[in-house]
Amino acid sequence: MIKRLSLNLVLSAILMLCTQAQAFQFLDTNGKLHKLEDYKGRWVLVNFWATWCPPCLKEIPDLIALYESRKDIMIIGVSMDADEPKLVLDFVQKLGVTYPTVLGNRKIASQLDEISLLPSTYFFDPDGNPAARQLGIISREDIEQFIETKSVPKNKEKHP
Repeated sequence: MIKRLSLNLVLSAILMLCTQAQAFQFLDTNGKLHKLEDYKGRWVLVNFWATWCPPCLKEIPDLIALYESRKDIMIIGVSMDADEPKLVLDFVQKLGVTYPTVLGNRKIASQLDEISLLPSTYFFDPDGNPAARQLGIISREDIEQFIETKSVPKNKEKHP
């Protein structure tokens, strides 16, 4: 009985840690706080990038187009150039980034994972659950195909 209780407590602690790891709080360059729980009902993409990363800069136009055309998606860009805020803000303005930008670092990134490759994109489903992680470049088409395969109409009945 005590072993079972101990096991349940350990499993509960692990589950709680996993749940906490899903949550994040990012302060963007405009001073707005973004929390995963604020975006229930929408797909959330957190994209880690840097100004010196050519693949990162290549995917940003697709992310902008996606963010501007779909209301069911929230995109948060986390620049890993936090030590150079003016450089980041100039890049964001030059590229016409319309989604929120966060000045990131390893501590901020650790809310989701140990970032080992840029770009890295983390997907959360509309319920706020981790859905996928993409290391390396991603396109608008990749994202839309992923969402389409994961989205099942709630009103669709199963027939025998």
